[in-house]
Amino acid sequence: MTGATVGIVLATIALIALSAFFVAVEFALIGSKRHRLEEAAEHSRAARAALRNASELTLLLAGAQLGITLCALGLGALTKPAVHDWLMPALGAAGLPEVTADVVAFALALFIVTFLHLVIGEMAPKSWAITHPEKSAILLSLPMRGFLRVTRLPLRALNQAANWMLARVGVNPVDAVLTGQDPDGLRHLVEHSVNVGALDVGYSAQISGALEMQEDTVRSLVRRGRGLTVVPPDATVGDVQDATRRTGHLRVLMGTDGHIDRVVHVRDTLMHPLGANAAQFARPVFTIPAATTLHAALATMRRTRNHLVLVTDRGGVLGVMTLADVLARLLPPAAAAR
Repeated sequence: MTGATVGIVLATIALIALSAFFVAVEFALIGSKRHRLEEAAEHSRAARAALRNASELTLLLAGAQLGITLCALGLGALTKPAVHDWLMPALGAAGLPEVTADVVAFALALFIVTFLHLVIGEMAPKSWAITHPEKSAILLSLPMRGFLRVTRLPLRALNQAANWMLARVGVNPVDAVLTGQDPDGLRHLVEHSVNVGALDVGYSAQISGALEMQEDTVRSLVRRGRGLTVVPPDATVGDVQDATRRTGHLRVLMGTDGHIDRVVHVRDTLMHPLGANAAQFARPVFTIPAATTLHAALATMRRTRNHLVLVTDRGGVLGVMTLADVLARLLPPAAAAR
């Protein structure tokens, strides 16, 4: 095998592998669920890159299509003539006339290259990406970001031309991955399910309450007149435990009426002398504006691992909200008892 032949074989493998890469990126991002990518993005740079890809859907698809097209052109310009030339001596030795051998070699070369490109370069990576969408989207996100960085300007031009043509026929292109139903669509689905008897009324109220968290604010969950359990900055372990016995609150705020900045969990004080300074067990209290939606507040509490937040309004303290308050909203006693 000559050096030229080895080079062509290696180039063919590289082109098919690149085609497989672009096909997998395309189908992975379309099939992946955005909320799963968001969960993974909390601790993965590659997942954050996948989210950025999802936010540039049409640009990414244009890049994937460009890559697949260039790979197909490369195989047609490099591999197919090489396979044709490799087949000619064998067909000539079989006694075929030169013209017939040329036609047969052309057809066989076209079939072989198309088969390799279609099966290995497209169908196999497509099946893998559909089977493992989030995994493949995250795995391939960083190299795809690099490709987009290099080809962004021509891709934008091609994408704008395609969007312009779509607009002429009344189609509005989208630039992000849209998966699932929006809240209004889900509300209609719940109402329809109740009407046809496919969903219990009690469960429908629970689901509707969860959907309302997209619009309701933290202010609606802060109970008016609910006193704050606060101990002074120099409070002792005994003071914190007394506050818990008096109110039943396991998390006790620390500070003054005008400045509350820490919180102590009574659990952390149980193994220490009553006269010990409780400030050593305190940690900063997390604050959140009263205008924050319940959905955003719950996501923030989950991300920061805070079970209690201090709700502020116009620079003052409105009250506190706990994770138990949010769960009580999602799972009212009647629903939880089922």
